Amino acid sequence: MAYSQNSVPERKFNDIEAQVIEWRRDFHQNPELSNREYETAKKIAAHLESLGIETQTGVAKTGVVGILKGDNPGRTVALRADIDALPVTERNELTFKSEVETEFLGSKTGVMHACGHDTHTAILMGVAEILSENKDKINGTVKFIFQPAEEGPPPGEEGGAKLMIKEGVLENPDVDAIFGLHINAATPVGTIKYKPEGTMAAVERFVINVKGKQAHGSAPWSGVDPILISAKIIDGLQTIISRNAELTESASVITVGKITSGVRFNIIPESAEMIGTVRTLDPENKKLILQRMNDLVPTIAKAYGGEATIEFQNNTAITFNDPELTQKMVPTLERVAGPQNVVLTKATTGGEDFSYFQEKVPGFYFFLGGQPLNAEPTRHHTPDFYIDESGLLLGVKTMTQLTLDYLNQT
Repeated sequence: MAYSQNSVPERKFNDIEAQVIEWRRDFHQNPELSNREYETAKKIAAHLESLGIETQTGVAKTGVVGILKGDNPGRTVALRADIDALPVTERNELTFKSEVETEFLGSKTGVMHACGHDTHTAILMGVAEILSENKDKINGTVKFIFQPAEEGPPPGEEGGAKLMIKEGVLENPDVDAIFGLHINAATPVGTIKYKPEGTMAAVERFVINVKGKQAHGSAPWSGVDPILISAKIIDGLQTIISRNAELTESASVITVGKITSGVRFNIIPESAEMIGTVRTLDPENKKLILQRMNDLVPTIAKAYGGEATIEFQNNTAITFNDPELTQKMVPTLERVAGPQNVVLTKATTGGEDFSYFQEKVPGFYFFLGGQPLNAEPTRHHTPDFYIDESGLLLGVKTMTQLTLDYLNQT
């Protein structure tokens, strides 16, 4: 494959860096939860419209889509950024720290960009500005997809990538390929990590309902204890990972994250509910694990005199980087970041609904360094999450050049 020599002058990127950081800080200080990104969407749309980019709002509830046609005909590439925040109370002492509070599923909580979606949004706004000023270098069309609800829509609602696809975001014009990035607090600034094929896990949410028989805590023999049954089910689920899943082929995880049961110390309750997640990186392994869970849960409950049901909800598919597209685009990463700074990485058991776009069109998803040099990394989805803003400019450069190189392939 050969590339055109179209590229953006370095000074153009340097000129926009301060603005990208300013956008990021504004979004960080004013975070909004999934499907509630109203003000975030307004700011994005206003920016795209100011650039003369055809702008669609209200896509998948609060999503924004921009369409930029180059001066020359060609294919269509989509660039995606997620825009939602999390129900996390920030513990950082930043000057732009989030002070937003809300009620989430019945509990009061802070709201925080604890996964870096604010940086993704600011980066893509910067890319839109750069490309809008260089339409003469674009052979084809660029779609800017600002996606809500990557963290999952509220219960009872649709949202995220699935809903955007359902509403036709990959059509009119049809998208030929899609690129996405995720900033990573454990990857040093200046570094980019990627992996061909399966790079992030398929995610299933499960709910187990256990039915027992209520009794006085002093006489457990007169009832059926759903808490005991729950403990045995949890133990049994882990044997699927340790004894059934072929872990040398791909990683998999079963985690119970929430158990609800009982009202008083001396009452054996009638029921219990468990909620958890399954993470898999291989379709066959996923099929095996879900089948074993379906087999084990009711059987274990029955063995202890109770009943149990299990239901699954698919949250994401496997984030699968198209091998051919990945191979073609890695040279762009190396040219922009330097070959020594582009690292082939292992798969992770985190999940990403970018995967649904990749089920429809070839996609390439990579990780952008956000860890300060010579500093300990922080964890995503935690109150202490922190990103070094000096890494944002590399994100703008990389997404811009991926777009130009893909569209201008000869």
